[in-house]
Amino acid sequence: MKKLLGYLWGEKVLLIACVAALASMLLVPPDASYAGYVDVDVLMLLCALMTVVAGLKRCGMMDRLCRALVRRAGNTRMLCVLLSLACFFSAMLVTNDVALITFVPLTCVLLAAQPGQLMLTVTLETIAANLGSMATPIGNPQNLYLYAHYGMPLGGFLRAVGPLTAASLALLMLACLLVRPKPLGAASAGAAEGTLRTSMLVLHGIQFALCLMSVLGVIPKWASFAAVMVSTLLTERTLLEQIDYALLLTFVCFFIFVGNLGRLEAVRTLLGGVIAERELEVGILASQVISNVPAALMLSGFTEDAAALMRGVDLGGLGTLVASLASLISFKLYMKTEGARAGRYLGIFTALNLAFLAVLYLLARLGL
Repeated sequence: MKKLLGYLWGEKVLLIACVAALASMLLVPPDASYAGYVDVDVLMLLCALMTVVAGLKRCGMMDRLCRALVRRAGNTRMLCVLLSLACFFSAMLVTNDVALITFVPLTCVLLAAQPGQLMLTVTLETIAANLGSMATPIGNPQNLYLYAHYGMPLGGFLRAVGPLTAASLALLMLACLLVRPKPLGAASAGAAEGTLRTSMLVLHGIQFALCLMSVLGVIPKWASFAAVMVSTLLTERTLLEQIDYALLLTFVCFFIFVGNLGRLEAVRTLLGGVIAERELEVGILASQVISNVPAALMLSGFTEDAAALMRGVDLGGLGTLVASLASLISFKLYMKTEGARAGRYLGIFTALNLAFLAVLYLLARLGL
């Protein structure tokens, strides 16, 4: 029990989700309807994707990409541009948190002697990953859930997020001008080239293709899940240790919480009235407090406007440090560097995030 409590305390979002689920169960006692709360298809697809991405990272593909970018950077500004672009585009396929886990540690090594440039670059990488990930259904957990929950057609999804994604990229390139073009240290020259495991890359590429086919509705989600799990057990079962089980449990708890709230007439009427035609604003504001993944799960039960809600929770990843779990990851990685300054980092992070959020919200309200 002590170990369990310690684990929950280290996973604050999961802890909140557990408390919320248990509280809702006091209002709506468990019955047969609980079986319909949990979206098993979403959980299977999310689990399979996390396994595949862990495999792609382990086989050396992400490391090879990272080193290639560093070799092409001539100064700190160009390094920031390349790393931000890498986070932006890779997050579309391997999720925002994996993009940051891959690129931020190397950034901390290369810019350790230039603390100001380091904080600015890590902040822009984080913004890039959060904004780039909104471009695809698999870029982040809230997109995957909402895409499946509402049964969105791919064309409708792209129309909802495509223009904002393009605007985000333009803003990101402008923000990179804030980084001064100083010479890089000797660290980049000594970056070792990782070994690329070609056979495993092929396997994980096939697994990834199966997951994409499930997202697009070509094959059933259980089929891609089974194929990924069986092939992983036969070839590299230790990858299963890399799955974020806390995130999966968080989904389950919020499924229970939202399902129970939806059965309370007073709550359904209240939330339905608050969110109606204000999905964008409510999604952004809720994300600032409980982060965008739980916000998407909670609010989806009270609106049918999938596009507006998705835009709200995706843009809601900007702003406070807790607005996106990926932002917490990059903050933790930065804090491991020698001489890390939490206060100054949070100041830079919050200022830039709010600036991006203000501009993108205005563009969204103008119909972009």
